[in-house]
Amino acid sequence: MNISLAAEPLLHVGTFPITNTLIMAVAVVFVLCVIAVITRRKLQLIPRGIGNAIEAVIEQILDFMDSVTHDRAQSERFLPVVAAIFLFVIASNWIELVPGLGTVGIYEMHEGKEILIPFIRSASADLNVTLAVALFSVVATQVMGMRVLGVGRHLGKFFNFSNPILGFVGILELVSEFAKVVSFSFRLFGNIFAGEVLLLVVTTLAPYVVPLPFLFLEFFVGFVQALVFSMLTLVNLQMTTQHTEH
Repeated sequence: MNISLAAEPLLHVGTFPITNTLIMAVAVVFVLCVIAVITRRKLQLIPRGIGNAIEAVIEQILDFMDSVTHDRAQSERFLPVVAAIFLFVIASNWIELVPGLGTVGIYEMHEGKEILIPFIRSASADLNVTLAVALFSVVATQVMGMRVLGVGRHLGKFFNFSNPILGFVGILELVSEFAKVVSFSFRLFGNIFAGEVLLLVVTTLAPYVVPLPFLFLEFFVGFVQALVFSMLTLVNLQMTTQHTEH
């Protein structure tokens, strides 16, 4: 049993390492894009099959967003960002439940020992991936704020030197935006990585029946983490697009 904090490279393209988490992240994006294209081409007034399932998911996401925004128009405006984050994160989280996690891969020599490099590893268990999603969330929030309020008015929230107090508050707001990237990425990474380690240890010690409760636990944790990440993004979007006096 080998537990690695960093993602393991499976091959290299020149000097660029292709890790197992990168492959899983690309696979998740590819599958989501294929589903979106197929659904878009088969849009119907009365949806059937996969179109009906996708419509049900989007409707549930919108309803949940309405409970935060209390405005369907605003929910629909934020939907592409929030839904993209939720679907990518939840799919990446649930990869850790795929049979073969940590047990199917290639053996390599490392520091004189033969270790297993697994093919399947949750993309969310790689800090690089969670950092990328966190950056997307924060950047999308700032872009949306500039789009709704205007560039000058939005940046005025951070750079307002009309008096010392507002100037200091603006600097704190700017620092908090960078802090969000750190907190978002480490929260998701820590929870999913810990879950992977737990499943690997349990399946190694008792591979039959015993891991089932932990699989259901990680299924629930994966959903909650995706929900928390997307809902925090939604709250940030709503706050950023409001005028300062509100």
